[in-house]
Amino acid sequence: MSLPSYDCFIDGQWRPAHSRETLEILDPADGAVIAHIARGGASDIDEAVRAAQAALPGWADCVPVQRGRVLHAIARRILEEQDRLARIESQDTGKPLAQAQADAVAAARFFEYYAGVADKVLGSSIPLGPDYADFTVREPLGVTAQIVPWNYPLQIASRGLAPALATGNTVVLKPAELACLSVLELTRICHEEGLPPGVLNVVPGLGQEAGYALAVHSGVNLVVFTGSVATGTQVMRTAAENIVPVLLELGGKSPNIVLADADLDDALPVLLKAAFPNSGQTCSAGSRVLVQRARHRELVDRLAALCHGLKVGPGLQNPDIGPLVSRAQQGKVLDYIGIARDEGVEVITGGTPLPGADLGRGNFVSPTLLDGARPEMRVHREEIFGPVLTILPFDEVEEAAALANATDYGLVAGIWGRDVGATNWLARTVKAGQIFINCYGAGGGVELPFGGYRKSGFGREKGLDALLSYTQVKNICTRIALPRRP
Repeated sequence: MSLPSYDCFIDGQWRPAHSRETLEILDPADGAVIAHIARGGASDIDEAVRAAQAALPGWADCVPVQRGRVLHAIARRILEEQDRLARIESQDTGKPLAQAQADAVAAARFFEYYAGVADKVLGSSIPLGPDYADFTVREPLGVTAQIVPWNYPLQIASRGLAPALATGNTVVLKPAELACLSVLELTRICHEEGLPPGVLNVVPGLGQEAGYALAVHSGVNLVVFTGSVATGTQVMRTAAENIVPVLLELGGKSPNIVLADADLDDALPVLLKAAFPNSGQTCSAGSRVLVQRARHRELVDRLAALCHGLKVGPGLQNPDIGPLVSRAQQGKVLDYIGIARDEGVEVITGGTPLPGADLGRGNFVSPTLLDGARPEMRVHREEIFGPVLTILPFDEVEEAAALANATDYGLVAGIWGRDVGATNWLARTVKAGQIFINCYGAGGGVELPFGGYRKSGFGREKGLDALLSYTQVKNICTRIALPRRP
């Protein structure tokens, strides 16, 4: 049985990369090759950008309601194929099947949400007196470059594609080489549901080749990047050469703050779910728990008991914890756990690779709880991107806020407690783009603006705020000549 193979998609056609080279896609659960993708490069990116430029006038001038109808059709089709898309995403990334199914539903919701927005992107009228008529319009930026990560390829691709297309932009998308099969299937769906040639172009390949070529291309009008701080910094530098705006969603080290009066029965399952989505390979993962000292020991003991009950296995078996995306990522996570031990942190549970007949070939790490860290330690400050949860006690709410802010990141925070004054004071004081009180996340969160403070990036995706990133304001002022008097 031959393996699936995916080419570049440029100007409405699938075509091999100019190099004719391909890359292997591996199953992180056992290392088996599951597909091949084109190894796109600079020449393929250049073709894709030129196709997007040629398609831009027609798509930007398309009646907005018609753009919305195309996006509605894509949303419907994603839902029709959600089971197939979820299985592809699960095997490709290693995430549990239930999480991949939720990603497919969220992808459809992005297209549905922005389909409804397409004909509601409004300007405003500015009163200047009787001599002038002044108003603003919002216009598309132009060709948007979307560089999509490997952890949530289907959902994050949809998160950027839907608002870009709804507002009349065209797109050149470079998916991650580690996991991108669901994005290529989404590309097929967009084409089959009527997206005109050149409006969406997708070039798979290596980040240092195709990704770099896209970020530096002078024909791009916006660069949208989700990934590491180091790569995001490079993207900013290259985009600056062309005076091109960037929309960056980078790392996170998000805290859940648990006050002494919190309901642990409600909080604990959510804390665990927040810490380990996609095996912790999530920028918004709640990878730290800051707990008031009176509840510290109870929380640690109960979380440890919950961790022992988690099932680890291949994503398609729908476990609680799947494999990490690559052997290199597994090594990075194990290195951090070693650093924690060296710094004197107590490993309460986990902290080891998982050998055995079923798991030895995969990139598995057992879910890990770390207790006794201090604010200056690396495991408290740095993003690990694995199934590792660090627990720190605090005494007063002011200390909790200081601990929450004691990293370079500021993406998400959760606050748990019954004291409305304390929870809302923390919500105002913690520096993060999203704050959740007595919850963590809200369904797919499609409607909620998402983005970070500090090294978590800038700009906002999701919700209506995303429209600010994909449009620019033009002011039009007309002088009105008064009637001549006889």
